[in-house]
Amino acid sequence: MKTPSSARSWAGLFRICTAALALLALSGCASVFLVDNQVRSYARWADRPTPPGASAPVTIPQAPQVFRFARLPSQQDNRSGAGQDDLEKLATLSLAKVGWTPAAAGVTAPWTVEVSAGTLRLPRAPWESPYDGYLGGGFGPGFGFPGRDYVVTGTGQIIYAPLFLRMETPYYQREVSMVIRHAASGRVVYETRAAHDGRWNSSNALWLAMLDAALRDFPAPPEGLRQVNIEVPR
Repeated sequence: MKTPSSARSWAGLFRICTAALALLALSGCASVFLVDNQVRSYARWADRPTPPGASAPVTIPQAPQVFRFARLPSQQDNRSGAGQDDLEKLATLSLAKVGWTPAAAGVTAPWTVEVSAGTLRLPRAPWESPYDGYLGGGFGPGFGFPGRDYVVTGTGQIIYAPLFLRMETPYYQREVSMVIRHAASGRVVYETRAAHDGRWNSSNALWLAMLDAALRDFPAPPEGLRQVNIEVPR
């Protein structure tokens, strides 16, 4: 018995799609993902006190420089202490790239650095509808309607499905911030923030990319909001 031409066509299309997906998966394993950040920085180096006898404001400090970390009271308790330790280790790596390193024991640091980070976990992306992506009784993907007892499958078939299984992918909004102060006076001389949102799970590589983005163009950043993209190996 001969196979109908339409069936052969669908079978061939299926094989092509399967092969294409396999190639895409293989290429993705060796690729990078893009961490796109919205960055805003403020440099106020001239706001620190002028040394005695100086006739002009102090110029922007050039690398190398040494600093020490300073923590807010909320970053010092037992619940956030361990996480703050990890964040400061990553910030140390980012600051080292611009020539700033922690002061050795017994060395007076002219600068203090505060670093903080936060994550808001959403059940779905802001533009996604809560009614999308229902699965009905193992029948495959379709569009569910809360309060109804059926789903409409991708082929247009209506299937009875009294229970819906909601398939959602979390969406994350993240931000890191860094504040540098003149240690002797406590005046803020540099502030920067980087914000990123997406579906990537939390990882050191992701946070390090955001910190690197926050320090882009340090110590003399351009004014206004700018986008800084960092590529991270998968």
